[in-house]
Amino acid sequence: MTSIGGAGMVDWNLAVATATRLVRPGPEISREEARAVVAELRRHAKASEEHVRLFTRMIPEGTEPEDTPVLVVDRAGWIKANVAGFRELLRPLLAKMEGRRPGGAGGAVLGAVGGKVTGVELGLLLSFLASRILGQYETFAPASRELPASPDGGGRLLLVAPNIVHVERELDVDPHDFRLWVALHEETHRTQFTGVPWLRDHLQGEIQTFLDETDVDPMTFLERLREAAQSLSGAGRPEGERGDEDGGRSLVDVVQTPAQREVLGRLTAVMSLLEGHADFVMDGVGPEVVGSVTEIREKFQKRRAQGAGRLDQALRRLLGLDAKLRQYKDGEKFVRAVVEEVGMDGFNRVWTSPNTLPTKAEIAKPAEWVARVHRKAES
Repeated sequence: MTSIGGAGMVDWNLAVATATRLVRPGPEISREEARAVVAELRRHAKASEEHVRLFTRMIPEGTEPEDTPVLVVDRAGWIKANVAGFRELLRPLLAKMEGRRPGGAGGAVLGAVGGKVTGVELGLLLSFLASRILGQYETFAPASRELPASPDGGGRLLLVAPNIVHVERELDVDPHDFRLWVALHEETHRTQFTGVPWLRDHLQGEIQTFLDETDVDPMTFLERLREAAQSLSGAGRPEGERGDEDGGRSLVDVVQTPAQREVLGRLTAVMSLLEGHADFVMDGVGPEVVGSVTEIREKFQKRRAQGAGRLDQALRRLLGLDAKLRQYKDGEKFVRAVVEEVGMDGFNRVWTSPNTLPTKAEIAKPAEWVARVHRKAES
């Protein structure tokens, strides 16, 4: 547990145990098939390195980017990896909340009971997400014996084999093409962080600034997490009282001060860039190496937009996943417009420094980024 002078705000071990116990079983597959899928995903991850490097031109020829491991995991492995990442990233916030915990018997009860309650509820949310994530580049990944990371303390690429198999079957697409298509997207994220040395520290600094500005008491945090868990289980307020008409709130909404909104705007712009760039690269490389890329893209976009039903849509709003879907869409439009205007090398000026990253407004209006970065540099 994260423990500062007593019981922690989150029982991380209980979160892992709860999520692992409740996560849905993966698709039925023989042991031989499973081994073949794992081997193929590893081959595709390796092949994607060269495809992405040639297309993006982010890493100069003759240079070797930082080596980060590729891990093909099951749903339980994804849960363990993400709990480790959350625990590391949220440590300052939880320490701050511990300091605001009431003293005396009330504080002791909040620590002893609250940590376990939060652990169970976090486990519920992770069990939901663990069956949906196809792949992930973990930027701030602490290394462990089971889950290695890059030598400097961050970076590993996860491919969640059972989820990839489940989606390729659900979409009824060529499995070999789909696996390569997914690998291309995730490899692009790895290239972004290994090819741009300052990006990880910049993003971590923004996140920590956001967390440092968080002004939320422990009970509010627990209540917000409880709402998320209740949405997952179908409990809580009756359907007519869920506030669907206002689109619902996300977990992020509870920790936004005016200062945080500024940081969140910058983070949203960066994440839109990263996700949109990965989609752009995936589609750009696709026609050369993925024969059925058009069919895959069409079916996957439809699935991504629809979700799995009313409960799924409500929870996606609560977790802020709808915002992530917009990031894919808006970011891809930004990248495509800039590349059409100034070419790939012109677009790659975006990676020069934090000052050349697009603002949230520029993501929506790519011409403004081109004017600021290119025309200013040429004048």
